[in-house]
Amino acid sequence: GLVVGSVVSYIAVVDLGTGNLHSVGKALERVASGTRVEISCEPDVIGQASHVVLPGQGAVGTWLDALARQGLQETLSTVLQSRPVLGICLGLQALFDHSTEDGGRVGLGFLKGEVKHFTEGIGLDYDVQKVPHMGWNNVTQTTSHPLWAGINQHSRFYFVHSYYADAVQCVEVLGTTEYGVRFTSAAGRENVFAVQFHPEKSDKIGLQVIKNFINL
Repeated sequence: GLVVGSVVSYIAVVDLGTGNLHSVGKALERVASGTRVEISCEPDVIGQASHVVLPGQGAVGTWLDALARQGLQETLSTVLQSRPVLGICLGLQALFDHSTEDGGRVGLGFLKGEVKHFTEGIGLDYDVQKVPHMGWNNVTQTTSHPLWAGINQHSRFYFVHSYYADAVQCVEVLGTTEYGVRFTSAAGRENVFAVQFHPEKSDKIGLQVIKNFINL
């Protein structure tokens, strides 16, 4: 388990070259005033942080390849076992066993389940649903959890994605969202949490999720 009352030294945002991490960094700085936020791909910097954020947009293959290229797998597996980690968007998808993206990729396997394209879940009926799933949508909290502190049931968050996670273990599902198919929009286990939506683009309610994470 985690050491209770451990001091937040600094928060590392893992930079794998996918997407604008500065909005994530800015949101963290706003919420954790006085706490250092390091945007880095250095194993040492990430390995010594008290809290680690795994953001990412774009394709999961690029993200996983960058992880390997930076020699971060070992650091990340240590971090996943030992301190609060928040995955955002691709950061959620990469935690699962497998993704059908990029010809099929093996993920980190921290969470059980598969990541699929929306058309695999709802068929090719684009009249009903546009892909990517983009914009505000509700999150149904499936369990009470510190991540949801001060956040109302069915609150709306901002999404941008074409692939979705289908978690197979109920205990790892923290929230679901409907978009032609019901998918896992928040997941977690022990000290690790991950959200498909972008808390840094979800106004006050998104900042509350980030605040809840920092308070863990």
